[in-house]
Amino acid sequence: MTLNTHRWWRDAVIYQVYVRSFLDSTGDGIGDLAGVRAGMPYLKKLGVDGIWLSPFYPSPQHDHGYDVADYCDVDPLFGDLAEFDLLMTDARRLGIKVLLDIVPNHCSSEHPWFRAALAAEPGSAARARFHFADGRGPDGAEPPNNWHAMFGGPAWSRVTEADGNPGQWYLHMFTSEQPDLNWRNPEVGTHFDHVLRFWPDRGVDGFRIDVAVGLFKHPDLPDSPDP
Repeated sequence: MTLNTHRWWRDAVIYQVYVRSFLDSTGDGIGDLAGVRAGMPYLKKLGVDGIWLSPFYPSPQHDHGYDVADYCDVDPLFGDLAEFDLLMTDARRLGIKVLLDIVPNHCSSEHPWFRAALAAEPGSAARARFHFADGRGPDGAEPPNNWHAMFGGPAWSRVTEADGNPGQWYLHMFTSEQPDLNWRNPEVGTHFDHVLRFWPDRGVDGFRIDVAVGLFKHPDLPDSPDP
């Protein structure tokens, strides 16, 4: 494979597909992967070289699928892995590249890792996959720092511990249903190594990395001078 082959995307026409609204194949009012398949010949006629699929992974859909509960599956709203494999077969036949949206900064509060973190004690390995911290002020009643979430309000939410008392806080730079992952924890990188192999093994050509600029936080989580 030549260097130019690796860089096909530099001059390519990429069409973003928001799966939920692109084309509904079942009449339930929700777009799906079968709808994307049905629409690909039209995209090919438009001169599209590749499609970028917005998240279609299992998700509670608090943020249009950017709150991912499982990075290696398809939400039943949109189909299943077998349907995805058919999409890839059609894309190859049409000469269309396929890129996926990967969301490594945060996951869903319904992700098994976060559910385990909520059930675990402060300082546990389960909580170390995220940014848990003690609060400030009397009884830790104030957030650990003054950071604000992208969608407004504090970037921290407090959890209730197993004993029923208010406990630590966890960081979420977006909604409270999207806890930020701790990229200084090797487990997180190892998990995404698996994710970034899983989809190319099914034929995917590349990824768009969501919030790539925000993956690593200052280890001390200091106050922002301009909150």
